[in-house]
Amino acid sequence: MSHRTLLVEERDDRVVVTLNRPEARNAIDAAMVDELHTLCGELERRPRLLLLTGAGGVFAAGADIRELLERGREEALAGINSRLFDRIARLPMPTVAAVDGYALGGGAELAYACDIRLASESAVFGNPEPGLGILAAAGACWRLAELAGRSVAKQVLLGGRRLDAAAAHGSGLVAEVVPADRLLERAHALLDRMASSSPVALRLTKLVLDARGPHPVADDLAQAVLFEGQDKAERMRAFLDRRSS
Repeated sequence: MSHRTLLVEERDDRVVVTLNRPEARNAIDAAMVDELHTLCGELERRPRLLLLTGAGGVFAAGADIRELLERGREEALAGINSRLFDRIARLPMPTVAAVDGYALGGGAELAYACDIRLASESAVFGNPEPGLGILAAAGACWRLAELAGRSVAKQVLLGGRRLDAAAAHGSGLVAEVVPADRLLERAHALLDRMASSSPVALRLTKLVLDARGPHPVADDLAQAVLFEGQDKAERMRAFLDRRSS
């Protein structure tokens, strides 16, 4: 499938996605949102590891400001970016963001939605939304606090602080800082370690780790047991036989 804003490389055990709007520093626009939703649908149907990165030495320098300017109350209530990032966060298999250069605004929130972040030495994370008269409403106000602590989150979201690679690593936001020319190599090494694990164990571990309470993990685990049962197979076959007779 062709993409206008993404470069997509599919492998047996992983999908590598490069945000590719170099003329706009990979700003996240409506077309990219749609293409990332399509990608999520593919990874939900056929779960694989996901590596997200950006072209041209930039991860993503925010959402597209020209589009944001035209959005009003209804678009805010629709949660255009937040629904996408939530979907990425809920993908069945682990996700890794390899961040080189700027990850600002919506770009930072996309990185926060991934399970693990690696950074180049030139990586910079920030959420300058209040300076534009809005808030970071696609996950930063709660994900960043969970990832790096409430104090750091307030420094970034309220104080306008930008976290360079060293500060992001020191706060636990990123797992490793490496030279830019080794960033993808290190990201693939991490994915290789993941790929050597049981896919089912990885999926269930992520499900349990991310559960906010008994739901939805309790529902999914119970359903997983039932789906493998002979009773379910017999009852459903009987139902289909009755309907076709």
